[in-house]
Amino acid sequence: MASLIPPSAAILSPMMPLRRTIFTSAPESPELQAAREALNRQVLLTERLRIKAVIATVAILTAIVTIIQLALPDVFIGISRGGFELGSTYVIFLPFLALELLALYLVSRRVEQNKDVPIFRRYLSALIETSVPTAALYLHMNWMGANTALAFAAPLTYFVFIILSTLRLDFWLSTFTGFVAGSEMFALAMLYRPAGFADEPMPEGIFQLVRAVMLLVGGVLAGAVGMQLRRQFEASIAAAAARDHVTNLFGQHVSPQVVERLLATGAAPTTEMRQVAVMFVDIRNFTAATRIHTPRQVVERLDEAFAIMVDVLDRHSGIVNKFLGDGFLAVFGAPIEDSNAARCAVEAAREMLAEMEKNNRGSEWPLRIGIGIHMGAVIAGNVGSPRRKEYTVMGDTVNFAARLEALNKEFGSQLLISTAARDAAGEAGRDAAFLGDVQVRGYEQPQAVWQLG
Repeated sequence: MASLIPPSAAILSPMMPLRRTIFTSAPESPELQAAREALNRQVLLTERLRIKAVIATVAILTAIVTIIQLALPDVFIGISRGGFELGSTYVIFLPFLALELLALYLVSRRVEQNKDVPIFRRYLSALIETSVPTAALYLHMNWMGANTALAFAAPLTYFVFIILSTLRLDFWLSTFTGFVAGSEMFALAMLYRPAGFADEPMPEGIFQLVRAVMLLVGGVLAGAVGMQLRRQFEASIAAAAARDHVTNLFGQHVSPQVVERLLATGAAPTTEMRQVAVMFVDIRNFTAATRIHTPRQVVERLDEAFAIMVDVLDRHSGIVNKFLGDGFLAVFGAPIEDSNAARCAVEAAREMLAEMEKNNRGSEWPLRIGIGIHMGAVIAGNVGSPRRKEYTVMGDTVNFAARLEALNKEFGSQLLISTAARDAAGEAGRDAAFLGDVQVRGYEQPQAVWQLG
C-alpha cells in the first residue's frame, strides 16, 4: 500500500535562509533562482522607469524653454543679460536625449533577455546624466555671471537627477550621483569666471563647499531610500519564493495557516521519524457512478466534495498529502508537530461526515465516504530524483490506516479508527464502539478496530 502513496513535496531545509535573504552561498533551489531573477528584473524595470522619467523631464524642460523663447524672447534676454542662445541649449539637451533614448533601448533589451546592466555602464550613465546640469550651469555663467548663475535654476536641477537616482535601488550609485553633482558644481564655482564679468566677486569657498556637501548628502539620502526599497523588494520576493517553495513541497494541499506556520518556524529535518495521525478517505462506489455521468459532471462533483473535505482539514490543522483518484491521504502532525494530532483527525473526520451529509441533501448525486484513521510512527521526508523531490510519509502506520478505511466496506461503516488513534484522541474517541479483533489483510495477528458514528 505504501507504494501507492506517491510523494508530494520537496526539501524544507532551504526555506529559512530564503526568508532571511534570497542571496545565499548554498546551492540554489529553483525557487531561489526564480527569486533572484525576479529581483534582477525588478531592478531593470525601475532603471527603465528612471530613464523614462529623465527623458520626460529633459524633454519638457527643453519644450518649455523653446516656447518661452519663441513667445516671450525678452524674458531670457533680461535674465541672461542678452547672452541667451536657444541653439546652445539644444547642443546640450538634444545629444543627451539621444543618449538616453539609446540607454532606454539597451535596458529594454536587457529586460527582454532578463540580463543585468553591467556596473560600469551604470556609473558611466550616472556621470553623464549628472553632468548635464553642469553644462547648463556653464552656459548660465557665460550669460549672467558666476554668482547669478549659481543662484539660478541650473544648480537646482542636480536634485532632479539625485531624486531619480533613487530608482536605481543602489546606495553607492546614488551616493556617486550626489558626489558628482557636488564636485562639479564646486569646481565651476571655484575655477570658472567669465571674462565679461571680471568685476563680479568670486563666490566664497566655504559657502560653495557647504552647497556642494548638501548635494552629496542628498545623494546619500537618496541612496538610503533606494537601498530600503531594494530590501523591501528582496523581502517581498523572498517571501513569495518561500511560499512557492512550500507549495512545491506539498502541492496545493496546504492551508494558508499551515503555510504561515511553516514560514514562521522554518526548516524541518529532511527525513525524520514522526508521530502522526494518518487519515485515508475514499468515496464509495464513485468509479461505478462515473459510467452514467459525463466527464464534466464527474470532475465537478469530485471537486465539490474535495472542496468541502479539504476546508474541514484546514480548520483542524491537517494537510492533504496526496489525492488518490476518488480519495486522498491526509496527515496530522507533519510537517508541523502537533501533540493533538489524533484528536484533530477524529474531529475532522466527524465534521467531514456531517458536511457531506448536508451536501448530499441538495445534490442529485449523493456521495458516501469511508474514513480510516491510525496513529503511529512514520518516516516523514523527501523522496524522488535529484531534479524532483516530494514530501511523503511512509511506514506501517500508513499501510494500516489504508487497511482500516477499506474495512468500512465490510462493516458498512464510514469511520473506523485504530486503538492507538482512539487512545491518543482522548475524549474525542471515548464513544468509539469496539468491533473486535479483526483479521486485516497483510497482518498475521487480528487487529482491534473501533467504529465512530
